Parts: sequence; C-alpha cells; structure tokens
Amino acid sequence: MSDVTMEATTMLPILKKKLAFLSGGKDRRSGLILTIPLSSDQTSMEELSATLDYLLSIPSAKCKARGFTVIVDGRKSQWNIVKTVVLMLQNVIPAEVSLVCVVKPDEFWDKKVTHFCFWKEKDRLGFEVILVSANKLTRYIEPCQLTDDFGGSLDYDHSDWLNKRLVFEKFTKESTSLLDELSIINDSDKSSSVDKEKSADSALLPSFDPETVLQTGHELLSELQQRRFNGSEGGGGGQGGPTWRPMEEELLAQPQVMKLLDSLREQYTRYQELCRQRNKRTQLDEIHTKVMQVVTWLQGPGSELLKTHQAIGDSIRAAQALQQKHEEIESQHSEWFAVYVELNQQIAALLNAGEEEEVVELKSLQQQLSDVCYRQAAQLENRQNVLQAAQGFHSTTQELSQQLDGLLGMLCADVAPADGASIQQNLKLLEEKLQTVEAGLTSLRQKGALLLEQMCSQPQWSLEETESPAGEQQDNVQHIQAVMDEMQLRKQRCEDMVDVRRLKMLQMVQLFKCEEDALQSVEWLGELLDALLKTHVRLGDDSQETRTMLDKHRKFVDVAQSTYDYGRQLLQATVVLCQSLRCTTRSSGDTLPRLNRVWKQFSVSGEERQQRLELALNFHTAAERVLQQECVEAEFLDEVDSSGKTLLDRLTTPVIFPDGSEQYFGSPSETAAAAEGVRERLLLVEERRLQLQGAGPHNEDDEVLNVQESRLDVIGEELSEKEEQEEEEDEVEEEVEVEVEEEEVGQQDEELDRATQDC
Repeated sequence: MSDVTMEATTMLPILKKKLAFLSGGKDRRSGLILTIPLSSDQTSMEELSATLDYLLSIPSAKCKARGFTVIVDGRKSQWNIVKTVVLMLQNVIPAEVSLVCVVKPDEFWDKKVTHFCFWKEKDRLGFEVILVSANKLTRYIEPCQLTDDFGGSLDYDHSDWLNKRLVFEKFTKESTSLLDELSIINDSDKSSSVDKEKSADSALLPSFDPETVLQTGHELLSELQQRRFNGSEGGGGGQGGPTWRPMEEELLAQPQVMKLLDSLREQYTRYQELCRQRNKRTQLDEIHTKVMQVVTWLQGPGSELLKTHQAIGDSIRAAQALQQKHEEIESQHSEWFAVYVELNQQIAALLNAGEEEEVVELKSLQQQLSDVCYRQAAQLENRQNVLQAAQGFHSTTQELSQQLDGLLGMLCADVAPADGASIQQNLKLLEEKLQTVEAGLTSLRQKGALLLEQMCSQPQWSLEETESPAGEQQDNVQHIQAVMDEMQLRKQRCEDMVDVRRLKMLQMVQLFKCEEDALQSVEWLGELLDALLKTHVRLGDDSQETRTMLDKHRKFVDVAQSTYDYGRQLLQATVVLCQSLRCTTRSSGDTLPRLNRVWKQFSVSGEERQQRLELALNFHTAAERVLQQECVEAEFLDEVDSSGKTLLDRLTTPVIFPDGSEQYFGSPSETAAAAEGVRERLLLVEERRLQLQGAGPHNEDDEVLNVQESRLDVIGEELSEKEEQEEEEDEVEEEVEVEVEEEEVGQQDEELDRATQDC
C-alpha cells in the first residue's frame, strides 16, 4: 500500500462506482469488514486497487492491527475474476487480511476445483480463503454486522458516506493549511521591523476564512458525535441490537477533528489579538491625522467664512439669500462635523480598551477636537438664529404692510350694503382686519426685539475681527427701529379711519334693524289678525265661560295695540336715521301704510268680536236667569228669544273692512257649531216656556202640546234654513276672498307709488 496521502476528490468518479467499501461492520475479532461487490460487468483491477488503497488509508494503525475480513461478493461475477481479485489482495493488503469470504453463486462453480486452488495457495497468500453461500455467511460474521445485501441489518449509504468523507477531507486540508498560515503570521509578529509594518496588510490575510473553516469543523464534529451517539459502543450484538454506522470514530478519526479544531481556535485567537493590536496602532495614527485635519480647517477657512458674513438684509428676499449662503457654509461644516462624530466614536471605543499610555494621548486629542468643534458649532448656531430672526422680522413686516394696504383699501371703498346682515358682516370683517393689524404690529415688535437680542449676543471675536462691526451693527439697529416706527404710524392712521367708519356702519345696522323690526311688527299684527278671524269663533257655553273669553279678548287686543305702537316707534326711528345717514330713498316707504291697514282691519275685527262676546254674555245671563227661576214672566222669555235670534243673525254677518272687503270669523263648520250652542239654549228656554204654560187647566194639555210641537217645527225649519244659508255663504265667501285679494294688490300698488313719491 502506498504511503502517499490520497484524497477522495482526486478519485471521486472511481469511488462513486462502489467497487469496494467499508460498511462499518466488524467480525468477531473486532476487525473491520471490507466488502468487494463484483458486478457482471468487467471490473477494472486498476480502479479496484486504487479504491482499496484509499479505503485502507482511512483506519488507524490500531484498527488495522486487528485485521480485516474481506467479503468478495462473486454472485454476479465469473470465477476467474474472483480469483484475480483474491490474488490481488495479496499484493494490496497481505498483512491486514485475516479472512477472505468469497460469496459464491449457487451451483455455478466447480466446488472441488475452486476449493483445491485456494487450499493449494493458502501458504503463499498468507490468509485463509473460504467459499460460502450468502445465507451461510452468518457462520463467520454476526448478522448485525452485515449489510442487507447479505441478509444482515447493518445500514449503509455509500453516497452519504462519500459526501461526509469529502467534507472531512476538505476540512482537514483547509484547517491544516490555515494552521500553517496562522502560525507563520503569529510568529512573524515577534520581530519588529519597518518592513513588517509595511507588509502588515498582506501578511494578515490567510488563504481561508477562519470563521468559515471553524464553522465547517463544528458542523462535521457535531455530525460525527451524533452518529456515534446513535451507534453502539460494543463490538457485536444480536440481530435486535443497534447497527454500526460507517462514520464511526475509527473511520473518520473524530479525535483528529477535535484536535484540529482546538489547534485552529488557539491560533485564530492569537491571530485575532495580533490583528487587534495592529489595528489599534493603525487607528491611533489615522485618528491623529484626521483630528489635525478637522482642527486646521475649522480654525482656518471655516472661521473666515463666518467672519465675512454678518449682514441681516433689508428685505425678506435679501434675508433668504443670506440664509441660502449660510446653508452652504453649514454644509461645508457638516462634512467636517461628521468626521468629528466618527472620530469621537473611535476615540471612545479605544479609550475603553486602550492601555495607559494610549489613554493620555487619546484624551488630549479628544479634548482638543471637542473644544474646536463645539466653539465653531456655537458660532454657526448663533448666526443661524440671527438669520432666522431676520427672516421672521422681514416676513412679518411684509405681511403687516399688506394687511395695512388691505385695511386702507376697505376704508376708502363706499359702503353700500343690501341689508343689516351684510352690514354686520362688513363691520365684523373690518374689526377682524383691525385686530389682525394690531396682532401683526405686536408680533413685529416682538420679532424686532428678538432680532436685536440675537444680534447683540454674537461672539465678541466676530465683532472685533470684522473690519467695521460697529458701523454695520448700528445700521442694522437703525433699520429695524425705522421699520417698526413706520408701521406704528400707518396703523394709527388706519385706526382713526376705522373709528369713523364704525360709527357710520353701526347707524346703518340700527337702521336696517329698525326696518326689519317694523316689518316684523306688521307680520306679527297680521298673524294676530289671522288668528282672531280663524280661531276666535266660540262664544262660550255659559255666562262664566263667555265672560272669561271676553277678558282674554281684551288682553289679546292690548297685545295687538302694543305691537302696533312698537311698529310706529320703529318707523319714526328709521326716519331719524335716514336723515342722519342722508339716505334719500329706502325700501321701507310702504311699511307704514301696511301697518295702518292691518291695524284698521284688526280694530274692526276686534270690535266685532267684542260685540259678539257681549251679546253672547247677555244671552247666556238672561237664559240662565230664566232657567233657574221658578216663576218667570213671559216678557223675560221673549227677551231671551229676541237676544238669541239677534246673536244668531250676528254670527252670519261678515266683518266689513274699511276698504270694503269682507271676512268671516272661522270656517262655516265652526260658525255652525257656535250657532248650534245658541240654538240648544233657545230650545231649553222654549221647554221652560212650555213647562210654565203646563201649569194651567188640565183640559188645555192638548193645546199646549200642539203649541210646543209647532214651535219645535219652527226651530227645526230655522236650523235647516240656517244650514242652507251657510252653504251659500261659503260659496260667496270664496268669491269675495278672490276679489279682496285683487283689491288689496291694487291698493298696495297705489300705496307703494304714493310712498315712493313722498320719499
């Protein structure tokens, strides 16, 4: 067997053919079982020899010392090939083979010839060769150590074994190479020279990534340990015992993997420490260089930029231009501030893990850098505050000027509102504009004071080193004060004009309010008239109720009178306001005629209603006296009949207005209901008359009954005639209403023309 190390990758196509394999099974002497499965195809002896050389290079010397049991599966092959393979074993592994089991096919070979040949060359071969059938192989090897090809229970996956073998060899190769490189790198750090520092970057880069190699080794070790845990620690078991896996400790050298991992971790730890030290030295140099760059720029060009830009501008556009320029300056500073932040973080990290001599240097650099950066940042912030205050001041000045222009334009325009609501809206808008101007002026004063304060708080170095700081500062202050004084003067002039306009608009509001209230009083009076004519129809069922209704009617009339008087007062006020405002024409000229017309109609209707209630009160009072007294004279009965008929006639009479139009109280059904109450009282009085007449001689009963029936017939006829008359009155009333409406429209047109001419 060759001593040259063999790799699976160089002979992967041959190994995939499975010409021979170590299944992981053991014989009764704990020797490994080597299986050679011959196929019906011609087997290449060179490839088989190479496969055996590779497989025999895997086990340790201790394992090889126990000897191998070789199973040559010749069931699918010819005898001469089997014989060649057996003879080849003498050249490949003569010392390691202890037993060769040739699995023969059933009755295909000449048993005597084959047995005699192997027996004759036994001494020359150096190992025992037996011919055995597959079912009798268990006489020499336990079933649990045989694969399923020979009726055993041992599980073997050649592809899986080959994949794991490739991983193992790859890890072994990479880890060994990496160990050599890390050892050279770590040892090279012991000598200090300039050349070593110049080539530090290239010398600190191994060929393989240590993290990746370590991860591969840990995964491989975990797989080996898992396989060992799943296998058996003993050498042989029965059919029911656990089977051996082919990736056992003796096959894949688990201790070798562990040893490589330990060595690799040790060297990698040293390598990391070496890199950390070199990186720290490099970082210190880089930090010192960058710190000096930042300090030099901030104290030089950065400070000059701030010193040469101190103006605040005289308008919003100028202030915006200065702000844009300042943003450019800030952008230049931001790049260096970003370097400062990065350097500060690096210094802080090095301070936490640095040595004593490094800490002193780092703290000195950090303090110097922080002082310069904070001072420059404070100057930038102060300049930014001044520019923002200037923009706010100029912006407020521009807005206030526009607001004053708008207020002045509103004051110069003529006031020609259509109604009181628009006057109120204009007055509200005027007050809002004035409040806005006042708020704007207050804001301007505040922002001017803030700007002056910001300007006075600028760094002394900036004012001292500028060519003419005092003159420029004084000009800025005078400009700010002049702007505020001008705005104050414009605002005062507008306030004086607003006072005059406010008085005029308030008078106009009062005028429109009086006109609206006067129209409202006309509407109210019309509603009272409408309610009087449509709902005040009942006359009461007795004297007490009628008296109450009469009192309510008088109060109702008093309310109407107050409404009329209120409307007259409002119209008189409108005349005075029109004279004050010099309004020659107003739309309220027809209000007074309408008010007088409605009041006259209400007066006539109210008087008619009062007369009816008084008649009803007299009727109910007389009827109740007749009905309650035991002895009543005939003239009292006649008086009740007369007053009742008069009241009935009055109910059917319409109200005649001064313009000649007529109007009935309520609907015909309501009038009929009121008349029905009166008729019922008349019937009661008539019954009382009959009762009094019934107190005479008994022989006059028939005559009395006849008279009673005749009077009832008369009353019934009167009721029928009354109903027919009411139906006719309804028709006439509809015609009259149409005519009245036409007349009212004509009269309103005439009164409107007269009122217009009067105005």
